[in-house]
Amino acid sequence: MAAKEGSRGSGSSELAQFLDMLMAERGAASHTIDAYTRDLSEFLAFLAAKGATAKKATSDHLRIFLAGLARKGLAPTSRARKLSAIRQFYRFLLAEGVRKDDPSSSIDSPKLPRPLPKILSLNEVETLLATAQTACDEAEEGAAQRRTLRLYALLETLYATGLRVSELISLPRNVLIGDDRVIVIKGKGGRERLVPLNDAARRALAAHLAAVEADEAERDSSSPWLFPSGGNAQHLTRQRFGQELKALAVEAGLEPERVSPHVLRHAFASHLLERGADLRTVQQLLGHADISTTQIYTHVIEERLRRLVEQHHPLAQAHLTKRA
Repeated sequence: MAAKEGSRGSGSSELAQFLDMLMAERGAASHTIDAYTRDLSEFLAFLAAKGATAKKATSDHLRIFLAGLARKGLAPTSRARKLSAIRQFYRFLLAEGVRKDDPSSSIDSPKLPRPLPKILSLNEVETLLATAQTACDEAEEGAAQRRTLRLYALLETLYATGLRVSELISLPRNVLIGDDRVIVIKGKGGRERLVPLNDAARRALAAHLAAVEADEAERDSSSPWLFPSGGNAQHLTRQRFGQELKALAVEAGLEPERVSPHVLRHAFASHLLERGADLRTVQQLLGHADISTTQIYTHVIEERLRRLVEQHHPLAQAHLTKRA
């Protein structure tokens, strides 16, 4: 209720009504009400300084307000949040008949930088794979060994191909029939692509399949999936794969929150580009419809190089010290 009382003190009955609606109809939490109060009170104060009100504000007022925030150095995400609050406010005024138009409808949102994907270094991936291989060697025969062989085969295949996790876990058993050096993937939109397998992935898959087939022979059952679940009727779920991968990360001495199947897909792409692979080739391997999606990995590499220079170049260190 503190936010509500503060809004009434701002001199805007429209804002108070809007906040009442958020609490009564949407059940907004107190911190959400506080955020709306701060953002909209700032906007209304700006309007008052310009001799305008919420009822009379124009699109130009909104543009000038947002431009002022940009000049002050406010981050695009913060500006986008404030614009979102203003938009919801004006939609409410339009619905209530307070205004006949919405001045925010023609305002473009601030362009937000695309977040860079999280990746692992080559050493970290190698540590993860080595830990998975050691687990295979040390596991007792039976279900435990089959699980470790399956996880190792999943990792080697994922890092060798960059498949989406949904593509990987749903691979049919017959995908390896014929030339086992490549597999045909049916990706998003039904698009097919050829993805090569390296020797490490082929060996890991062979060991995994040998264990699966031996178990199936004993139970007189079979599964159509390359990576069957424990009961063989279904393929491994992405949730189970993620859980096993995070447990492996802990064994490898890596932070589990940094490790996921999608992170390994990112590592596949960025490591290929670091070694001189053509961007168009990586796009085809990943199954991206638009090359702009693949280009994000070039920004990852640039950011990593920038950090390396800042951390290790003596002139960069001196410059950072001087700035501090």
